[in-house]
Amino acid sequence: MEIEIGRGKKARRAYGFDDIAIVPSRRTRDPDDVDVTWKLGPYRFELPLLASAMDGVVSPRTAGIIGKLGGLAVLNLEGIFTRYEDAEAQLARIARLPKDVATREMQRIYQEPIKPELIAQRVREIKAQGVVTAASLTPQRVEKHYELALEAGLDILVIQGTVVSAEHVSMHSHALNLKEFIREVGVPVIVGGCASYHTGLHLMRTGAAGVLVGVGPGAACTTRGVLGVGVPQATAIADVAGARSTHMLETGEYVQVIADGGMRTGGDVSKAIACGADAVMIGSPLARAHEAPGQGYHWGMATFHPTLPRGARVQTVQNGTLEEIISGPAHENDGTFNLMGGLRTSMATCGYQDIAEFNRAELMIAPALQTEGKALQTAQQVGMGSRGAAVGAHSGKPADSAPDASLSPPELAEAHA
Repeated sequence: MEIEIGRGKKARRAYGFDDIAIVPSRRTRDPDDVDVTWKLGPYRFELPLLASAMDGVVSPRTAGIIGKLGGLAVLNLEGIFTRYEDAEAQLARIARLPKDVATREMQRIYQEPIKPELIAQRVREIKAQGVVTAASLTPQRVEKHYELALEAGLDILVIQGTVVSAEHVSMHSHALNLKEFIREVGVPVIVGGCASYHTGLHLMRTGAAGVLVGVGPGAACTTRGVLGVGVPQATAIADVAGARSTHMLETGEYVQVIADGGMRTGGDVSKAIACGADAVMIGSPLARAHEAPGQGYHWGMATFHPTLPRGARVQTVQNGTLEEIISGPAHENDGTFNLMGGLRTSMATCGYQDIAEFNRAELMIAPALQTEGKALQTAQQVGMGSRGAAVGAHSGKPADSAPDASLSPPELAEAHA
């Protein structure tokens, strides 16, 4: 239903995860009988979870860990790991930056050119661990670098940007023809992000194996403030899931819908699947892991844009291992650990056997879901009252605390366009 904004403009009402609730059905199931597996191209994964292509989340080492746990980690092929041989030193440098210079100094760090030999090396490092290897490139650079990644053994290519469309128009530069490119690349391709029915449908028509849904919902993203662009995730996922149905009627081909960002708890993950997603891509929940390369910090792929940054470096609470966060056991009661266990139990509680069934779950608009009867938890910031506490709190040191004098950043340089 459209709402009149003014005499000349109407708008749809959109909903985020906190606005909705999953309604239990007439049956329940044993959690051990629930199947959360999913497929992408020829690959079958035990868990419907992808780790975001962010330098503070995915390194070749964490990609191996996540892959062995049953998920899929996506390495950013335009990030620290392909610009620097000693990536850990630069990640430590980013973690030490004081808040007031972090963005500007990160722009300087990311001015280092991408090294083709490191693209191949990083892909081989992941491949050597015996897991499915996935990596991300932007539409502007994918044609330049993808062949090196494929030759090194890349299994899945992700073409990712703040917003990716099937019809990019430019009078000043070459535009990537997604349909032709995907047809020729030879491996499953995931494209995104998008946040609407029509954009999702057009991306599916390019031949993509999966579509990322999410514009601006991530914990470190500032796109919604900088550009005023975005759609709350529950509505965005449901719209693109509708496009998936249309595309399947047109072609008989099923395209995976991947919810990208905006999820912090097992409940958020469950709602994303109930809205129509086949899998979820998460960043900040995994940036909390002791193994995460960000060393207690998390930032997005547009944080260091040379002229218009659209992200923030945020501090996280390193309070668990990747295994504990993804598969448990949980030692906290706020839903931020054992995310896949939360999904499995949610599906079982509501009586659904697999992801396809859970896509059809009944939903309700329920803005009181997070607060009803939770006054004590909210007042004491425990349990459901601790939402948001996983970023920038309880770390034992002030967020963005100033580093030692010996670690002061070098003189700042002006960012280049």
